[in-house]
Amino acid sequence: MAPILEIKNLYKNYGTTEILKDINVAIEPGDFLVLVGPSGCGKSTLLNCIAGLEPITGGELRIGGQDMTKVSPKDRDIAMVFQSYALYPTMTVARNITFGMKVRGVDQATQDQKLAHVAAQLQIEPLLNRKPGQLSGGQRQRVAMGRALVRDPKLFLFDEPLSNLDAKLRVEMRTEIKALHHKLGATMVYVTHDQIEAMTLATKIVVMKGGVIQQIGTPSEIYNRPANLFVADFMGSPAMNLIPAKARAGSDGTRIEITRSDGAPIVLKDANNRNLPEDVILGVRPEDIADATLRGAEAAQEAECLIDMVEPAGADTFAVMKLGGKHVTARLHSETTAKPGEAKTLAFDLGKVSYFAPETGLRLN
Repeated sequence: MAPILEIKNLYKNYGTTEILKDINVAIEPGDFLVLVGPSGCGKSTLLNCIAGLEPITGGELRIGGQDMTKVSPKDRDIAMVFQSYALYPTMTVARNITFGMKVRGVDQATQDQKLAHVAAQLQIEPLLNRKPGQLSGGQRQRVAMGRALVRDPKLFLFDEPLSNLDAKLRVEMRTEIKALHHKLGATMVYVTHDQIEAMTLATKIVVMKGGVIQQIGTPSEIYNRPANLFVADFMGSPAMNLIPAKARAGSDGTRIEITRSDGAPIVLKDANNRNLPEDVILGVRPEDIADATLRGAEAAQEAECLIDMVEPAGADTFAVMKLGGKHVTARLHSETTAKPGEAKTLAFDLGKVSYFAPETGLRLN
């Protein structure tokens, strides 16, 4: 199956400043691609290049198999939903949704049919005669999405569409967008700085930093096998613990030695990773450090840790300790008996850990 969107060796410069560097991405029909990264990483610029709102400096961009590198935005068969909604304040909701069709000369019967269909999908039928000033933020977002949906384009582009909404409404709209994607089977490209949003919505994630793609993969691949220290630290809440450690090879596996806050070492034995350099960064998710008395994975190695702080959070309790000179967080069960200032035996699931090279930051296993 040919990709709907294919980007090859794309560069974008402003004068002598490189904003995007050698971008290569391809997505299949029905994919939900999320571009994620910190502010200034180039994700919105890349979306604007896909839309044709920004000319590219070098490379190639194809939509539906057609070269769109120098094609006008109106001829790219895309629909865009902006962060600011970009609704006409003097027009009703119905007029905002159908205006683009009217400009393109679509007959009135087709306009009415598409409007009714989209309004039902987004549950905005009671709002059709209102103007944007009479709507809440969530309602305006639905109208902006409705205007895109009536286009029935090859590609939907979303530029941080939920960033103006409060936390509760963000979660609700995120669920609606995901449900809409499943229902339509549409191909979407979505920009966000929120890694939870990225993990929740995407079928494929592109993690960016400094105009460079750090990793492309499914949410599971990005979360469980981060390609480097930046991805490991950026994706996940709380973030992956990144602990300086020593790896010493033995006949029955590799000993991973980590220094506690009192200077004493804890030793974990990893039978699966034997070719590690002496100095490594051990990456372990908070949920993969368990209370040994409550749960232990098959590949778990137990170690006594000194607890510095305990943070109850409903179903979970976060225990913070210092290992390898770094603050390390364990996501424990709410029934844990861990207390600040006391030692606690914790189980590290070595079947799920990552190892990184301290010099390059690249994944080793």
